[in-house]
Amino acid sequence: MDNPRTIAERIVANVEQVIVGKHDEVELALIALFCNGHLLIEDIPGVGKTMLARSIARSLGCSFKRIQFTPDLLPSDVIGVSIYNQKTSDFEFRPGPIFAQIVLVDEINRASPKTQSALLECMEEGQATVDGITHRMAHPFLVMATENPIDFEGTFPLPELQLDRFLMRVSLGYPSPSDEVIVIERQQHTHPIENLGQVVEVLELVELQTAVRGVYVDPLIKQYTVSLVGATRKHPAVRLGASPRGSLALFRASQARALLDDRDYVLPDDVKALAEPTLSHRLALNPSALARGIDPKQIIAEVIGSTLVPGARVSRWARS
Repeated sequence: MDNPRTIAERIVANVEQVIVGKHDEVELALIALFCNGHLLIEDIPGVGKTMLARSIARSLGCSFKRIQFTPDLLPSDVIGVSIYNQKTSDFEFRPGPIFAQIVLVDEINRASPKTQSALLECMEEGQATVDGITHRMAHPFLVMATENPIDFEGTFPLPELQLDRFLMRVSLGYPSPSDEVIVIERQQHTHPIENLGQVVEVLELVELQTAVRGVYVDPLIKQYTVSLVGATRKHPAVRLGASPRGSLALFRASQARALLDDRDYVLPDDVKALAEPTLSHRLALNPSALARGIDPKQIIAEVIGSTLVPGARVSRWARS
């Protein structure tokens, strides 16, 4: 296998033929991919959420399916259904589009909560149960979901238990004026995604995902990770803090960031850099905080600022 940083640079360069000016966001998406975790891309329509997911999928040698979530979509449309075969006098399972290595769930919050819940077992346990029979998902298995802001018409809020299953949430935002000009120029004749090719083999991806788990994490860094997550549960503006799954997500993402930075050990800076994308979507604010317009990102920033970094000393001015 090539150097992990080399593999990441190949994918980033390929994706940036389509997604312009969003280098940090593309790298965050790759960190989720290398952790074998699911990714939630939240933003307003038209900024490239679907294109980011499709570009990553085209860069990898993985099977790919897309599910367009709509209000009338049923769970069986996602997972599949058992159909009676008159020739064999038996039921046979017809798998749904969720049975692929990379699944793009477009506009996930436009479907009803019942349909959204069809993804829970797939995302957490890598399997789907239909009529009492369990069917395993492909490996690797990654759900990349796009989401519109909740105040948009025709959207349903994602429940906390589903948000918690996404390792990371990223937001693209508007491009700069100069980047927007580049986007227009690249799409003048044809969309660049049509010519996007594969740059990584499935085996390389699996080997890299295995290598992530081998990155060394000092016990003090583990304690720092748990302290950050624990502080979100005690914040006065938070009704529901990040779960232990959030601790594991931050821990695993920090390992991936270190590996992509050509290190075999995690630094506190890795944990700090990934606290917001891995934890903010897991926080449920209380009514008072919502009324004051407090953003979960502000809470993560406060938690980082108030949690002592391993090896650091509190100054006498801070003690006083």
